[in-house]
Order: sequence, then C-alpha cells, then structure tokens
Amino acid sequence: MNKAIIQFTALSLILAAAHWAPATASETATGEWIALFDDKTLEGWKAGENSATFRVEDGMIVAHGPRSHLFYAGPVANHNFKNFELKAEVKTAPKANSGIFFHTAFQQSGWPKKGYEVQINNTHPGSGDYRELKKTGSLYSVRNLFKSPVKDNEWFTMYVKVEGRRIQIHVNDLLVVDYIEPDKPIRGAEDAGSVLSQGTFALQGHDPESKVCFRNILVKLLPDVPRPKDTRAKSEIDYQKEISALGAADFPTIDLHIHLKGGLTIDQALEKSRHTGITYGIAQNCGVGFPVTSDEGLRQYIKSLEGKPVFIGMQAEGREWVNLFSPEVIAQCDYVFTDAMTFTDEQGRRTRLWMPAEVHVDDKQQFMEMLVGKIVTILNNEPIDIYVNPTFLPAVIASEYDKLWTRERMEKVIRAAVANHVAIEINSRYRIPSPAFIKLAKTMGCKFTFGTNNPGPDLGTCEYARDMVKECGLTKGDMFVPDTNESRRARTR
Repeated sequence: MNKAIIQFTALSLILAAAHWAPATASETATGEWIALFDDKTLEGWKAGENSATFRVEDGMIVAHGPRSHLFYAGPVANHNFKNFELKAEVKTAPKANSGIFFHTAFQQSGWPKKGYEVQINNTHPGSGDYRELKKTGSLYSVRNLFKSPVKDNEWFTMYVKVEGRRIQIHVNDLLVVDYIEPDKPIRGAEDAGSVLSQGTFALQGHDPESKVCFRNILVKLLPDVPRPKDTRAKSEIDYQKEISALGAADFPTIDLHIHLKGGLTIDQALEKSRHTGITYGIAQNCGVGFPVTSDEGLRQYIKSLEGKPVFIGMQAEGREWVNLFSPEVIAQCDYVFTDAMTFTDEQGRRTRLWMPAEVHVDDKQQFMEMLVGKIVTILNNEPIDIYVNPTFLPAVIASEYDKLWTRERMEKVIRAAVANHVAIEINSRYRIPSPAFIKLAKTMGCKFTFGTNNPGPDLGTCEYARDMVKECGLTKGDMFVPDTNESRRARTR
C-alpha cells in the first residue's frame, strides 16, 4: 500500500471516528443530531438482567430474548437528558413487543420504575389472560393508541420530543401523541414513576418471542428552560386526568362510530383524537342509496385510511348490504356495524326511524314487538361486530322509553347479541341505551363499545359513555376492541 493510500485511509478512519464518537457535555449546545449508537458495538450502553438479549447485527441493535433493558450509559449529556429530541428507526417481527424509555434510570432487573415508555407493539396480543391493547406510538398507560399506524417487518421512524411539560410522539412523521403533563398527574400503582423529570434512555427486550431491531439512534439536546405554568382551564385539566386514569386502568378509550361528514376531515379527526386521548374508528356508510355501494368503493375507502392510527369501520346500511359486498373485501375492514333504524315494516313500507314522516305507530306495543323482532333477526343473521344506536325509539314514542323497553324486551336483544358475539354500542349522541339496559347486558355477558355517531365536526368526548362506565361499573374486560375478540371474521356467513 503506497503512502498516499495510507494517508487517505488514515484520514477516512479519523473522519469516521469523529462522525460516530459520542458527544460530550461541551457539545450539547450545538443543536445538532448526535449518534448514540456506533452501528458496530454496544459501547455506551449497559444492559441489566439477561444481557444476551441484546446484540449488534448488520448495523442494528437487535432485542431478542428474555426480558432485558438496555440503558444508554455513554458520555452524551452524561446520559442525563431533560429536554430533547430523540429519533430511531425501528423494525418489529410479528407479535413483537418493545419500547423506548426516557427520563429513566438503570435497573439491574424488572420493568423500569422511572420515566415514560413509548410503546412499540404492532401485533403482540398479550399473554395468558392479559390482552395488550396499547399499540405503537402510545405513551404507555398515559396516552394510549389502540391501532398501530405501522406494520411488522417494515422499518419506521419513531420520534420523541420532550420540552417543558409537553411530550410529542411522531411515527413516520405523523404526530400521534401531543400530551401536556399536569402538575399532579394521575398514575396507576405500577406507573407511579411515569412523570417528567430527567434521566437516560432505554430499549426494551420484552420476552423471548419478541424480536425488534433499532438503528440510527440519534438525540438532539434542547435548552434547559423552566417548566412553564399550566394555563389550561380546570375543566380541561380534570378531563385530561380522567383520560389518564382510564389509561392507567388499561381501559380502551375508543370511539368506533365517527364519520367524516359535515366538513370533518381525517386530519381534523386525528387532531381531535390527540387532544381528547380517544382513538377513533372511522366508519363509512355502505349500502343502497349510501356513499359506498360496491366492493371497489369499499376498497378505495379502506386504502384512504391506511397508515393512520384509526380503526377502519363499515356501517352496513339497510338490510340489503349483505348482498352488495363480498366477505373477502368486508374482512379488510377492522369491524362492521349496523342498526335497525332502516327496515321494511310489516306492511312493506320502507321505514327510517329518525324520520317522523316515515314512522307508523298505530299500536305502541305492537310496534315494539315488531322492532325487537327486527333487531333480533339482524343479530342472528347479519355478520356484524357491533349493534349501534341500540334501543333507539322514534320521536313519537321516545318519551316512553323506560316503559316500552321492558326487561323482557331488553333480555331478548341482549341474549341475541351475546349468542352471536355482537357488542352493544353506548351511544353518546342519543344517550342510549339506558343504564338499566347496560347493567343487565353486563350481567348477561355482553360486550360494549363507545360511539358518537357525529353528524358534523363536533365529536365531543364520549361524555355519556364515560358516565356509563362509572355508573355501571364497566371495566376493560367488558369492552370490545377490534381484532382482540371473537368477531365477524370467525363467523362470516
């Protein structure tokens, strides 16, 4: 090798070393991205229990093995971060579970007790009796996402920004969490340490069946500014604390009855979801006389929502829908729901219950028997996951709801729902079903969902449904979540 080549090679090695050398505290004011991983070794990182779970392979940190956590222990900011931006590229194998912790501290064993976790889980179902509902991008147990915006076996970028009392999480440039920590945040017993402070980062190896790869792990240090005052109204702070309490209880705050109508766009819906802490299911009306009437139209609708952290729903309208769409295309939706608000009555008249001019109630009791019969027939014969707008009565008899919805009639509907694994929606627009119906359905083993059924851009915060959770004692186990319960896919006719 001649001298020029030797000098060039030496210079290349010096430049490469300079590029990958961890920054020291004196370099923290540059506002530049600093590498925390050199692509070759775990230098600057320290694993607790089961250290063999982590290895370096082809420029990646691979987490695959028994539970372990790999903590950054290098010289950048003396591994003590307060305000920062962090980004990393991540790839999960099917059914993998992992996370990125921040403001944490080294532990030799166990789950980190200090700091927040940003969840990484696209398809991990949980283990034993525990259903893991929190998906990729969640601020674990504080701001939960219940639908992952990314897929297994594909690289995606995770970005976390912490500044003052604000935490923002992006997945592939999509903002999925925008959380402002209150002065006295509500946390569960196991998440008591999930508060903003300062500390290091950690990567999680969750279990022997989980395989997750990390690369291009970079940090940008932000100024250490004072924590700003929380200027939000008390009602807003109280609401956010309630959502956090539900998150700590692992309760699925999901509204599966949202429509993009009245000017509401998907971007606006996502913005509202970040503010409310409620994951949305976006549903399209499908059936004769509605926006989607064919397989191709349904495919286009599904494609328009891919890559968004929302469930994709189909509202099956009328009774003809079962003959309009193929099971293969329907199965591409996360869930299907319908109601009995459109049907043909005993005299062959097309009836829409919300249209007073179309409702014929010659005899209240006879009408109720006919309506209950229609509902039970739908539950027994249509391959749906959720029955929505339940117990709705037309305006002409709505004031007699408690009298007309007798226990016998409620039991008929509930038995059919339970037998066919159909969840009952708690609808905040119409404030139905009644507490009596919900309590009875709970005792009979029914599952529930939240639903707004918005006519326009005002989505609210599932007020009635949240009230019913408290009044009726609903828990995580009472709720239907797409892809975690026996559903339409297992029973499509």
